[in-house]
Amino acid sequence: MSGAGPTLFPGRLPSWSLFKFPPDNAPQAIPPPFEEPSFRTPFPIPEHIYNGALQFKVPVTIASVYATTVCFLNWYNRQHGNKPWAISKTSTFQAFVILHNVFLAVYSAVTCAAMVRALKTSFPPYTEPNALVGAIDALCKMHGPRGLGDHAAYNPRTSAWEMRNPLIHLGANGLPDSTDVGRIWNEGLAFWGWIFYLSKFYEVLDTAIIIAKGKRSTTLQTYHHAGAMLCMWAGIRYMSPPIWMFALVNSGIHAMMYTYYTISALGFRVPQAIKRTLTSLQILQFVVGATFAGIHLFVSYTIPVSVAYKVADVVSKLNAASVSSAVSSAVSSVTDSASAASATAAGVALLKKLVYRAAGEEGLAENIHALGDVGYAHGGSHYAAQHPITDTIEKTVYRAEYQTVPCIDTSGQAFAIYLNLIYLFPLTGLFVRFFVKSYIRRTSSSNKHATKQHVLSKSTKDAIHGVDREIESLGLAAENGVDNIVKSAKSTKNSVRGRSSKLSNGIRNGSLSPENQRFIDSFKERVTKELEEIGEGAEGVERRARVAAKEVMENAERKASPNGLKEEKEPEKKPVNGKA
Repeated sequence: MSGAGPTLFPGRLPSWSLFKFPPDNAPQAIPPPFEEPSFRTPFPIPEHIYNGALQFKVPVTIASVYATTVCFLNWYNRQHGNKPWAISKTSTFQAFVILHNVFLAVYSAVTCAAMVRALKTSFPPYTEPNALVGAIDALCKMHGPRGLGDHAAYNPRTSAWEMRNPLIHLGANGLPDSTDVGRIWNEGLAFWGWIFYLSKFYEVLDTAIIIAKGKRSTTLQTYHHAGAMLCMWAGIRYMSPPIWMFALVNSGIHAMMYTYYTISALGFRVPQAIKRTLTSLQILQFVVGATFAGIHLFVSYTIPVSVAYKVADVVSKLNAASVSSAVSSAVSSVTDSASAASATAAGVALLKKLVYRAAGEEGLAENIHALGDVGYAHGGSHYAAQHPITDTIEKTVYRAEYQTVPCIDTSGQAFAIYLNLIYLFPLTGLFVRFFVKSYIRRTSSSNKHATKQHVLSKSTKDAIHGVDREIESLGLAAENGVDNIVKSAKSTKNSVRGRSSKLSNGIRNGSLSPENQRFIDSFKERVTKELEEIGEGAEGVERRARVAAKEVMENAERKASPNGLKEEKEPEKKPVNGKA
């Protein structure tokens, strides 16, 4: 497609060939180039280690084990009253927490700075013609030298890397040249993006610290850590263009977040507003990140491309006599001398012929032939019968043509984008849902005096809290599921060999074999009989209980009398001789 200049086509639907699962394995991730230590690549990473860590099973296994372990440990802490673990009370643990937070704060800040540098180096100057399309090209195409149309892209149809500019070539191995500079991948994303992917595995220690303190790790945190592992893996493995934003924005927010954690761990009080702001930034990065990543699927633009064309030229083809004559006339003094001698001989012959004709000897005149005459006579007749002979010669010429290219080239790049969308969509959808609900409620007729800024601020906070509550409910449901599984396992264990664990009023009703039941009944009878014989049977115990109760009542009555003693009745006197 030709055109007057580079043009941007937003909103163009992507090719269906990009939506392929599983995505194509090709191309493999290209390790960062290394010549000497620099900020973009501080040290070399061997290719087998680089791509080995990007195997699919690595993030899936770690994320699955992490999520399952957190769910179980949350249940464990709840069963034990969320009491701090013994290790969390040691000074070693406190020192580790501080060092952990300091390390991640510094590392995240360095990663953010490296990504800012890579982005700045890749962008064309804003004063450059077609700077907008040039910036889009810099964000979409991550390989090759800087310049609109100078990128290297992988072509799934030919299964090979290609360069649109014929003046720029691939490396000897058929891959983009490692010495190319000016695009995001070689300028730092290849190195810092891969290290940032690995850091997601280390960040699970945040959850371990929270659980060791006896607290509950929020479901949002678990979801974020597990999802970030998979999203960073897909972005770096398939070299998807939007992954630079994940590394840049997430590392920047983490730098602030771990600085906050460090200050809190040192015992300083941090205003609650800062914590709310960090939480808001984390939620908003989900919304902005999902939108930004999705846009890449719907962007195309034109770039200048040098296209080869075949042009046919019609050239006259000369005969041998003409070529001989042309060559003769162009030769040096030797040829000139020969031509002069030939001209003299021809003149003498012509003079003889004229003399004979003047004398009336026409026959003799006809018998005189000069060399020049023969050639002239024959040549003249040849020239009179000759027609021009033409030949066609093809020439290759180049001209600039503007061709449309999509932002996303491979199914792997598209897979990384919609994996991020799947990861971020639940959070984004919940946030929008709660935001709209809160905004409508706060702008109702009963809140006429609320300012728009106040309503937006409060609606954002309500949406964040709503997302947190909704996610937490899912986490609690999972922990309750663990509780039910544990109880079911205990029930199954206790029911081995015919024993039932069902309780009736706190007493287990067991089912024994007939022989064991007869033995138990016989043993109970003997014990009961022995107890009755020594006065410890049921009847004896009841009798003694009545006597003890009577004594207690009598003692109580004596204490209640005015004198502190019970008035005892005088014994009746028996009549003597029938008289009282």
